[in-house]
Amino acid sequence: MKKKFAYYPGCSLETMAASYHVSAVEVGSKLGIEFQEIEDWNCCGATPYSHIDELLAQTLCARNLAIAEKEQLDVVAPCNACYKNLGHANEHLKEDKDLAEHVNFALEADNLSYAGTGSVHHLMHVFVAEGFDAIKAKVTHPLTGLKVAPYYGCLLVRPRAQGESRETEPRFFENLLSAIGATPVDYPFRFRCCGGSLIATGRQAALGMLRDLLRGARQAKADIIATGCPLCQVNLECYQSEVNREFGTDFAIPVLYFTQLMGVAMGVAPKKLGIGKELVDAKPVLACAARARSAAKESHGSKVGKS
Repeated sequence: MKKKFAYYPGCSLETMAASYHVSAVEVGSKLGIEFQEIEDWNCCGATPYSHIDELLAQTLCARNLAIAEKEQLDVVAPCNACYKNLGHANEHLKEDKDLAEHVNFALEADNLSYAGTGSVHHLMHVFVAEGFDAIKAKVTHPLTGLKVAPYYGCLLVRPRAQGESRETEPRFFENLLSAIGATPVDYPFRFRCCGGSLIATGRQAALGMLRDLLRGARQAKADIIATGCPLCQVNLECYQSEVNREFGTDFAIPVLYFTQLMGVAMGVAPKKLGIGKELVDAKPVLACAARARSAAKESHGSKVGKS
């Protein structure tokens, strides 16, 4: 039976992160997961709004949650910030009945009511919940030889996924990459903030943070960085040239969404996954991995023939 979720694209996936959207839908289809876009969804308020007006920020999130509740569906959010905002609002409103009452008063204008019956999941958590064996079973083009730096960012692990230990560092991203045949590399900055919107207000500080992340990935000999957040993807890719100018570095590391890598491993054409639109071209890296895979197959075939 196909699983179904209320899909919250947020502002980014309809604009700068369109590749994330199309690849998420493709991979979901491969895994038998249906994403039903929340009808007439609104912005989650982004990260800063909760510091300006908490009630309005919670109401913005609650409206999306209430629409999903009408369909009796849990919410899945691909964006780390949207996941954090929607998830935080959901848990906060369940605990604070007074706040929920104020929010529901505001929602009456839209004939909506928040009851707190649903859950909020990040897209990566939804795929991981299918099980790594189930993901492996869908892999037709394993990413053999591709060294990937998994960049969690600071919000994907906050709050922790249900059942995940608070005492140890998460490994689900690494395990997901291994399931599609890639080689995840360890580097010290994978949970560090990319700078977020600091690039607009504290440019030099943000560029320094990005330099550390990129340097860590390079020192770990990563071919490519994978992420699950539109803002992280933009910062890590689009500002590489500015980091290079500021610090005299020469970074040129492709940055793709984890869904794009999953799609390639599952045999989806790169163009259907939005690959080819990035500023730092990922095709040569993926082609190199494909050649390594072919060479490994030929070597195995030769050994079998001799035996």
